[in-house]
Amino acid sequence: MTPTTPAAAPVPPAAADHYDGFLAEHYTWMLGGDLRALAAAQRAHLSDWGVVPVVPVPSAGSLAVDLGCGPGHTSLALAESGVDLVLAVDLSQSLLDELSAQAADVPAVRPVRSDLRTALRDLVRPGSADAVVCLGDTLTHLPTRGDVAALLNDIAAALAPDGTAVLSYRDLTVPLTGTDRFLPVRSAEDRIMTCFLEYPDDYDDYTVVVHDLIHTRSAPEGAWTLHARSYRKLRLAHAWVLEQCRTAGLRVVREESGGAGGMRTVILRRAA
Repeated sequence: MTPTTPAAAPVPPAAADHYDGFLAEHYTWMLGGDLRALAAAQRAHLSDWGVVPVVPVPSAGSLAVDLGCGPGHTSLALAESGVDLVLAVDLSQSLLDELSAQAADVPAVRPVRSDLRTALRDLVRPGSADAVVCLGDTLTHLPTRGDVAALLNDIAAALAPDGTAVLSYRDLTVPLTGTDRFLPVRSAEDRIMTCFLEYPDDYDDYTVVVHDLIHTRSAPEGAWTLHARSYRKLRLAHAWVLEQCRTAGLRVVREESGGAGGMRTVILRRAA
């Protein structure tokens, strides 16, 4: 018999390299700089979305999964709300190390380095997750729209019958033009970050190129140094994402739009 060739492991998305090799050291600063304050604010959002109770209530055996957790402010918020185990999943080891340091006194948070395209199947028993969140535009970092559709199927399979999923992502299907393509992120005395978007013809309407520009200076009177890198992210139409959710067996219970960069937020339950 001819030996079977093992299936190749998924190639990490280009966005993962961009975050781990470039943005990770700046990411918490980009968000505001104080992870505990960010976690407190996120807990309020999670309560508003119906993911966690307003008053922290310990729940033995409860499980939440934070896909694309970054430095982990959402994971901390879930744990502080009483979730028994929070799987904080990301491909950036640098960001997971930062979370591990922050969560040293929060045993409910378990950082896991894993590809989002296989994480739920590898880590979660079907029908056992009380909550699955995928926030901060993480969906658009996957390589293909097919990967997004597959992940939504995995989320539906992982959720408990009364579980909740929350997605947030930017709909970049309508190109920005002129100076609207330049998006300020944050500025401080020693650091300024801006990104701008480019819509190349080679990928038609499938991706957008994000150019991240970070200026830093070593001292208040020092010279500024520019650090720049680029990566592609998916252009996901909101109507398309909602249709994929329904196809996967996820029922939309609430939608929100607006906020920074036109972010969309969708709260979902597993369909009966």
